[in-house]
Amino acid sequence: MTPTPLQLDPAHLSQLHLRAAGVSLLLDITEGELPAVIHWGADLGPTSADEATTLALGHIQHIAINDQERPTRMNLLATHEAGWHGRPAIDGGRVNGAGWTTKLKITGITATLEGAEQTENLLSGGAGTLEFTTVDTDAGVSVTIILELFPSGLIRSRATLTNIGQGAYEVRELGIVYPLPSNARELFDLAGHWGKERVPQRMPLTVGAHLRESRKGRTGADAATLLTAGVPGFGFESGEVWGVHTAFSGNHRSWAERAYTGVAVIGGSEVLLPGEAVLEEGESYTGVWVYADYGDGQDAQAARIHRWLRSREIHPQRQRPVTLNVWEAVYFDHNLDRLKDLADKAAELGIERYVLDDGWFGSRRDDTSGLGDWTVSPDMWPNGLTPIIEHVENLGMEFGLWFEPEMVNPDSDVARDHPEWIMAPAGRQPVTIRSQQVMNLTIPDAYAHVRDQMVAVLTENPGIKYIKWDHNRHLVEAGNPATGAPGVHAQTLAAYHLMEEIKENFPGLEIEACASGGARVDLEVLQRTDRVWTSDCIDPLERQQMHRYTQQLIVPELMGSHIASGSSHTTGRTHTLHFRAATAFWGHLGVEWDLTEASSEEFAELAEWIAFHKKHRALLHSGDIVRMDLFDKAVGVHGVVSADRREALFGINQLDFAETNPVGKFRLGGLDPETIYEIRDVTPGHADAHTGFRPSPVWPTGQPIRVSGRALASAGLFLPGLWPETSRILHLAAL
Repeated sequence: MTPTPLQLDPAHLSQLHLRAAGVSLLLDITEGELPAVIHWGADLGPTSADEATTLALGHIQHIAINDQERPTRMNLLATHEAGWHGRPAIDGGRVNGAGWTTKLKITGITATLEGAEQTENLLSGGAGTLEFTTVDTDAGVSVTIILELFPSGLIRSRATLTNIGQGAYEVRELGIVYPLPSNARELFDLAGHWGKERVPQRMPLTVGAHLRESRKGRTGADAATLLTAGVPGFGFESGEVWGVHTAFSGNHRSWAERAYTGVAVIGGSEVLLPGEAVLEEGESYTGVWVYADYGDGQDAQAARIHRWLRSREIHPQRQRPVTLNVWEAVYFDHNLDRLKDLADKAAELGIERYVLDDGWFGSRRDDTSGLGDWTVSPDMWPNGLTPIIEHVENLGMEFGLWFEPEMVNPDSDVARDHPEWIMAPAGRQPVTIRSQQVMNLTIPDAYAHVRDQMVAVLTENPGIKYIKWDHNRHLVEAGNPATGAPGVHAQTLAAYHLMEEIKENFPGLEIEACASGGARVDLEVLQRTDRVWTSDCIDPLERQQMHRYTQQLIVPELMGSHIASGSSHTTGRTHTLHFRAATAFWGHLGVEWDLTEASSEEFAELAEWIAFHKKHRALLHSGDIVRMDLFDKAVGVHGVVSADRREALFGINQLDFAETNPVGKFRLGGLDPETIYEIRDVTPGHADAHTGFRPSPVWPTGQPIRVSGRALASAGLFLPGLWPETSRILHLAAL
């Protein structure tokens, strides 16, 4: 039951204390000032009004020699009037310069909190929402700040600015910042590129700003993903961390900054191009959600996001169907007999979803033509898609189809008929990328063209239950050529709206967010989609790292994870089916391989892996992920533990030759220390077929061992020797 909203008088409040799942958020609003975070981190426990006031006073710095005569009071908008010298989270003004700085005061507070209770000047409560209304009449703006604390301990906030003055007001930035404690001196985020997404990087938080921006009109293969500051040496298992995720699929930024005064912040906002948020009187601009995530260790941090994702009403509830995507099997060669043959083999393997990728529409015979003409090609499909859809459905599988609704080839009917629908600056075309330009969905006729063609295909083919929604081009110089104005902000919102409208028209339809691989992975697109494509690179050695860090933000069931052919199409490396499957097993499993080329032995082994995944996917897609910190870069240890700690699966992955031989003991975390677990090696296939499996005294062949959770976490065990690029999967069951 949702708590009753409380209307609070800011004149009678000084502090607000929210607590959930081991997290405290203590805010100061003394004298109606903008909310300032006094504490965000480990739970403070029940706090009295006197203690809250003391903590607020203890948060005030002393006045340094030769510095301003009022201590810095860091608020959620990082305004300069509060004494902050660094990057503000609010920036804007009028043409004449008025309103360039603000002095916002709280005029109203609405609290919808579990167990809300006011004692003197302190409001205490659990998970819920705070809404602050603030006004600066001199600047002619009002700002509403919404702050939510979820039951998992995850926080998110955003601000809305309304022009209440005369004349237009341009918003240049409107984000949220959170303060960092003095001991958060090390930064961690992710980088990467196409085919190698989610590359970790670590550095000290020194004086100055660490700024991560995407100006590509999409989240980016090189996105920071979750920018984290923590105590030096933090890892997955331990060490306090404070991170932010800027949830937007267009231009955005995340940053961490430390001033010479010692004050440090971490925050995010949308990157607004000139003129994208010009407000006439009465108009508003709403900034993006900035998620704030605290934990003792990065696993605890990830668990807060994961529990929130799984608590949403829109989160996929049915078991994630094992998928075959035919892209790497056929590319643009859509031969019906061959595609039926692939479907037959997929059904025999126990695959549950069949996805026809690029090449089914218009003049699309390669990647240079036809994009934007979303009508079934009569040349390739003279009888429409019905024959392949019916064949797939008769085999007991559901059917999926590839679209790229936001893009267009210049060599297409729609581009020739409506060149004005292509996003561009006035007077010229931007550089092509992958022979593509961007369809301007902010033009009503262009939006309707794309929507209506998609709706027609989905209506004529009700068997389509899934869309792989691609986005292969950066939005470089993406504007309206008629006006010359930039349009990334509006284009991103239009793409969101199109996803929402398609889903509303076709209940039950699932959408995969794909952007030339993993370049659109964020929590906002996941409010409209049902999984993400992690990367176009399915090389298992690369995927080991990608999976490890993609799961810092999203749960395994939302992470597309496929078994590809033996020779990787993106790296040229060759791997055994054992290692390919043992890597893909841990996400939303799929296959992307020409199954007609599989040997009978490979086919049998693949079927075994698929059955193995189905047997364990309820655990894989509901439990807490555990990633053990690496003592040798050649070894990766990770797993999933059920919520009640009664069952677990762990993968032991030998990625390379280790620095020592044998490599050493592995430990398993996340278990109940008092429980005795029976451990079995359940790796599909023959133990010694591909893995160089060599026995050791503790692992008698085929026999389980019994060890406590405490011993596994502290003492550990030697694993039988493994060749590089091999894995073992262990099943743990409580006795």
